[in-house]
Amino acid sequence: MRLYVDSTRCSGCKACLVACSLNLFQENNPKKSALVILPHFPAPGNYEVKTCTQCGDCAQVCPMEAIKVNERGAYYVDMDECNLCEACVSECPEGVMFIRSELADTAWKCDLCGDCVTVCGTGALWIAETETAVA
Repeated sequence: MRLYVDSTRCSGCKACLVACSLNLFQENNPKKSALVILPHFPAPGNYEVKTCTQCGDCAQVCPMEAIKVNERGAYYVDMDECNLCEACVSECPEGVMFIRSELADTAWKCDLCGDCVTVCGTGALWIAETETAVA
């Protein structure tokens, strides 16, 4: 299972970012989200959403073995074990592995909670085994 996105459906509202930060940090802080929304200008309303593919590259390079697999089969950061070495950040092919010491004392990534899917009013996000499983 993984999170899929159809960026052409994204309105740029950032509700997914808020839902994600609430799940991961219990804070309304889009800067602490595990998704990225890139606006493409000069054409407003054209957004690219970056999500974790659950490839596991981050877990393979973590020297602390702080990136584990949860009951949903998704990789997540055990925040008590992360030492902020940043090995995972450069390894992430999607650019959605985060360490921002001014915001948190740990790395973070998508844990496949699904909260972003629930709040997406345009249906741009979904969780499935394959991309073609979208309804």
